[in-house]
Amino acid sequence: MAKRIIISGGGTGGHIFPAIAIANALKKLDAKTEILFVGATGRMEMEKVPAAGYKIIGLDIQGFQRSGLAKNLLLPFKIIGSLLKSFKIIKNFKPDAVVGVGGYASGPLLYAASLKKVPYLIQEQNSYAGVTNKFLGKGAKKICVAFDKMEKFFPVNKIIKTGNPVRESAIDVAGKREEAFNFFELDPNKKTVLVVGGSLGAGTLNTSMLAGLETFKEAEVQLIWQTGKFYYKNIIERYGNQSKAEGIRIYEFLDRMDLAFAAADVIISRAGAGTIAELCLVNKPVVLVPSPNVAEDHQTKNANALVSKEAAILIVDRHAESELVDQTMKLLKDEAKMLSLSQNITKMGLAKADELIAKEVINIAS
Repeated sequence: MAKRIIISGGGTGGHIFPAIAIANALKKLDAKTEILFVGATGRMEMEKVPAAGYKIIGLDIQGFQRSGLAKNLLLPFKIIGSLLKSFKIIKNFKPDAVVGVGGYASGPLLYAASLKKVPYLIQEQNSYAGVTNKFLGKGAKKICVAFDKMEKFFPVNKIIKTGNPVRESAIDVAGKREEAFNFFELDPNKKTVLVVGGSLGAGTLNTSMLAGLETFKEAEVQLIWQTGKFYYKNIIERYGNQSKAEGIRIYEFLDRMDLAFAAADVIISRAGAGTIAELCLVNKPVVLVPSPNVAEDHQTKNANALVSKEAAILIVDRHAESELVDQTMKLLKDEAKMLSLSQNITKMGLAKADELIAKEVINIAS
């Protein structure tokens, strides 16, 4: 009999894309599997999930706001409302299992599942588990992780190291370098840097690039630059008209990430878990600038997991504007260092995480 599975979470592309990958893997195992997503109203998943062909229900939930504490006054009421709605969703859909991928909606739905005795699996993407997942981990049937030493946070007998699901389309880079340079209309004989700050963007990366554009131009280094949704218009207004002739390609969002990865000699990125999972599978040297604006500073911990194995370079966010471009230029001139970083990060890659997680979901649902 086909299983009925709820996948909860979202908020950013780093949570949504892995969630969709797990859903697709479940459908591959059994096309009759019924899947319902539960996300946060007004967040990116409410658009991306239907576009991927799945139904989604939204909870009116938000995270704790570290700036503007007045915004948190309604938070207790939103949590209670989301919990009550989660009970209703579980009652109506009657899931065989629930999967939590992180994000605002994941907590209330998993807690409701635990109280209703519905088996659930946590997909912990980061190297440092947040408060909600640590609490919910006690009742989870399985906890799928991507980093070592996660027994600090979860019962060791529940942990399975699967890696994080990735967008297969993004990491399919083999043999695409020529196609990539044609696509971006760039010179294959010049060094190329890819800058990605996540789907929403990263202000520090963008200001660092603006500060260092003259350095890149003087060295004839090309740039493929994903600014993110919040910053694109302002950057295009400031720089867009002259960028193409100077080997600078500016995008709000890169739909062909495979070609961006293929063209890059060095990648500059934030250190979200989903992003790192992809970077470990594309065999390129990476400079990480962890976001300081995340719970428990988990991006720095993710980055340090790579740095400890000489698999990435880390630049602290507050130093990025003065150091990032210079460190990137230094790396571009050091072929041995580039090769070493590429080899070490590739050793950390875990492929087919979506399939491994999907099989665990079916196991707990049986």
